[in-house]
Formats: sequence, structure tokens, C-alpha cells
Amino acid sequence: MNKTRPWRSSTVMAASALAIAAIAALGFVALASHTLAERPKHAEAKLRQCHFHGEAEPHRGMVWIPAGRYEEGDNVYPEEQPVVPARVAGFWMDSHEVTNAEFAAFVKATGYVTDAERPVDPATHQGLPPDMLKPGAVVFFMPKHIDGTENIAQWWHYVPGANWRHPAGPASSIAGRENYPVVEVTHADAAQYARWRHRALPSEAEWEWAARGGNPKAYLDHDQPKGANTWQGVFPVVNSGADGFVGLAPSGCYAPNAYGLYDMIGNVWELTDDIYRPSHGGDPAPDQTISRDDAVLRYTIKGGSFLCAPNYCARYRSGAREGQEADLAVSHLGFRTILRAPESAEPQ
Repeated sequence: MNKTRPWRSSTVMAASALAIAAIAALGFVALASHTLAERPKHAEAKLRQCHFHGEAEPHRGMVWIPAGRYEEGDNVYPEEQPVVPARVAGFWMDSHEVTNAEFAAFVKATGYVTDAERPVDPATHQGLPPDMLKPGAVVFFMPKHIDGTENIAQWWHYVPGANWRHPAGPASSIAGRENYPVVEVTHADAAQYARWRHRALPSEAEWEWAARGGNPKAYLDHDQPKGANTWQGVFPVVNSGADGFVGLAPSGCYAPNAYGLYDMIGNVWELTDDIYRPSHGGDPAPDQTISRDDAVLRYTIKGGSFLCAPNYCARYRSGAREGQEADLAVSHLGFRTILRAPESAEPQ
């Protein structure tokens, strides 16, 4: 299973429950040292200038994405296929992922409580061990050694007390990380933020078109990108940080694409508003009841993250896609918003 996304199978849940006890013994400070962004010593002189807001008018912090037609999808993994014709109208898009500071402003104004900050309902999530019914989220932990890559519980752990304010567990903090992408949020959390801003989450087609920067053939490039925050080395045990960061990077630290969008590839996966299907085409299943046991309801996420490597989850591509459980927050997933303009021209 060549993925860095945490699956909610009974096997993984049992392994995660055991891992929680191990994490508690090690202490959350040790966990945070592996999950929060770190600067590799040799890269201090190479750190990029980070940009947080564009000057696009009339919507500050957003850039205009023109209408277009393209071939959506890719052919690296089965879920990216088939490649299908797509068309999108023009829209405005955040130039960077929503940051901790921006999400904090939303929470302060509304009093919103995220999914990860609420207890899990045992009636709708039956069979979970007690620790996984507590408020919390899934956190990546870099292991010192692994026994193969099939058991993702070797690096993914459900941590009670982890949430957007404490992305690596209760002892971690976002203080000083205001311009980092907000993580440990679910689709519902992102959608509430977007509504507060009178915006929306992008569809998969809109997101993919924007990520291509006007290049219809961008999906043909399968190489690991040099100008993005991805994993350099052998996942999940060796990351050289040659791109300037080990772990998350602040928003806007790498060059934007041709539309002026930062970090569309790498850094964090990004939520879309589309229910996930295992391939392009067809209709989603009619029963979309949320169940953390079998992850019935999932949303499509795009762009890959700082955990994507050539040897594992080579999804640092515009055409790559995955499904993320609707109510499960993870430490490598964020989002950005769009504004659909009524006057948007249809693609010619």
C-alpha cells in the first residue's frame, strides 16, 4: 500500500492504540521534535524568502485563475485514471494555504470548535479503543527503523489532545508558527472557514487546473519537483532536508506557479469539496454516512505533502489524488479557498 494517508482499518486502529501508549512513554516533546518543521543545519543559508499575501485586486491574498479546458488525471496510480476531459470557469483562489493565523482569526470571531477538539461519538464510531474516542488527531512520527512499509501504524499515530492548536500533541504549540499552514482540520472545519469568508472549497477539477499553472501538459511530468517541500531520502526513516525543511514549511517559501499560487505541490495535502471516488468517472455511492470504522465518507485531497517521496507515495503531481476520511484530522493536510465570480467566462 504505497500511501502516506492513514487508513481506518481495524488492523491500523489496533496498532495505533498500542502506539499511543508508546508515545505517552516517550513524551510529546520527543514527538514534536520529529513532526514540527525543522531546519536542517546544512540548509540554513539556503532558506527561501516566504511570502504570505498577494496583492491581487479586488481580493487581497487571492489570484485569478482563468477558465480553461484540460485532460484531468494521470496514469501513475490506479485512482488517477482514466484521464478525462475537464473544463472549468474562471475563479479566484488563495495564493497560499490557509495559515494558523487566518484560522485563529476565524475561531476567535466565531467560537468554532474543530472536529479534533470534540469527543468521538461511540454510537457512530463503534469498536474503537477508548483512547481513540478522546478528542484528538493523527500525527506523523518519524521512526528510527521500520519493518517494511505495509504497516503505516509504524509512523502514523492517533494522539489524544492533538488538534490545530497542538498539531503534534498537547505539549506542542503553534506559537511562532502563525504563517504555517493550519493542519489537523477536517473537511467540515475547512468548509466552515470557507463559509465564514464567503468563499468555498475548490472542486477537484478546479484545484487541478489551478495547480497546472496554465500548462495543459503538466501532468506528464512525474519527476520529484525541486521547488517544493517534499521528502528527500528514503521514506519514512531518512530525510536530508535538502529542500530547506524537514517537516512543514511556512506558507509561500517556494516559487509560485505561473498563476501566482504557492505550494500547490508538496508541503500539505489540500482538501477539495468533491466526495472521493476510486477513479475518475462514475457516481459516488449513495450511502455517504460518516463512519470512522470503515471510512465510508471520504473527500478528495490533492497535491501531496512533505511526506511524499520517490520510494513511497510519489503523489507530488497535479494529477495525483487520494481520499481522506471526512471526520479524521491529520498532520499533513490543510486547505485553501476559492471565490467563484458570477461573471466568470466559460472556457473557449
